Amino acid sequence: MAFCRSFIHFNPRIHTANFLFPNCPLKTPKSAALSFSAPLSSPPSASMDIPPEGYRRNVGICLISPSKKIFAASRLDIPDSWQMPQGGIDENEDPRNAAVRELREETGVTSADIIAEVPYWLTYDFPPHVREKLNKQWGSDWKGQAQKWFLLKFTGKEEEVNLLGDGTEKAEFGQWSWLSPQEVVDRAVEFKKPVYDEVLKVFSPYLQERRHALL
Repeated sequence: MAFCRSFIHFNPRIHTANFLFPNCPLKTPKSAALSFSAPLSSPPSASMDIPPEGYRRNVGICLISPSKKIFAASRLDIPDSWQMPQGGIDENEDPRNAAVRELREETGVTSADIIAEVPYWLTYDFPPHVREKLNKQWGSDWKGQAQKWFLLKFTGKEEEVNLLGDGTEKAEFGQWSWLSPQEVVDRAVEFKKPVYDEVLKVFSPYLQERRHALL
């Protein structure tokens, strides 16, 4: 499948930690230890809170570059629709592990730090036609998705990004780019925009570019 890549160059003067998730097999072990720091005001167990009934458990990944731009990609099945990576949480899987796995499966990215999370579940309902299509595909009857969102800092090189993912799942995206928060919301499908607004509001302290104080 042909795909193109558009991006904003990283600023080499911005220092980032050179952390790589351990080299792992195609399926990340459920017990894999993850590195994350500076969580939002929530206890470590917040990720395992029970989501609302009737919603599929899901993770969302807000991946940011050193210049504080956000990774987004265009969906192959919905023309002109862009989104941040996301995906379902497997049974008994920790949401943090799911976020790392989904990022790798959808984008090929393994060089990233988890630096924050939204300390509560966010939900959106499927429009009727989307609900019918997805529930037929999944053999379920979900009203929508309940998402646990994580903020990750990209620490690798852009050549690492591969929209064919790690080869374990069908490709979902055609193009990718580093976008501003407003661009991410503007390009999302309508029924996801309220969740995106909330996610980016919670993560906004991490999305501000640092400026040197004038002497």
